[in-house]
Amino acid sequence: MSQQLLESVMAAGGQLDTKGIKQAIFTQVANNQGVTPVIVDCDRARNRSAVLRAVVKAVDFPEFFGGNLDALYDCLCDTVLDQKEGLALWFDKLHSGDPALEADAAAILSVCEDVYQWASNNERRFIYAVVHAGKHPDPEPGVGPTPYSGSDAKDSAGYDEE
Repeated sequence: MSQQLLESVMAAGGQLDTKGIKQAIFTQVANNQGVTPVIVDCDRARNRSAVLRAVVKAVDFPEFFGGNLDALYDCLCDTVLDQKEGLALWFDKLHSGDPALEADAAAILSVCEDVYQWASNNERRFIYAVVHAGKHPDPEPGVGPTPYSGSDAKDSAGYDEE
């Protein structure tokens, strides 16, 4: 997709097809249009709760975030209003092909579509893009999963440090 076409699509808002678009270009075009770009790292998210935590972390939602789809809608709408022109959300490596996330990923994207409609009716823009990553790899026998925080820190007794 050419940058000019990307700019016109982002000006309209809604879901953006990520084919041929790099995250850096998405961020640059959003900034050029006065829309706040936010990258949501979903690579380690294996369920709805983990995806919502990734969104909360990326958008810097308040601590009272309810952790359900209604709360996601409310907080995204509030965040859109808090920005000068609107919000551009890039879901990076959403494992929507994973059986544990398939239905939840569709529900989260449905919420994003509702936020787009709400933003359009309130003279704001909401753009969302999803890089689908398919299924998570199967775990290797004897190898524990990487903690969601990404930390592998162990204390002297071999326990995870908190």
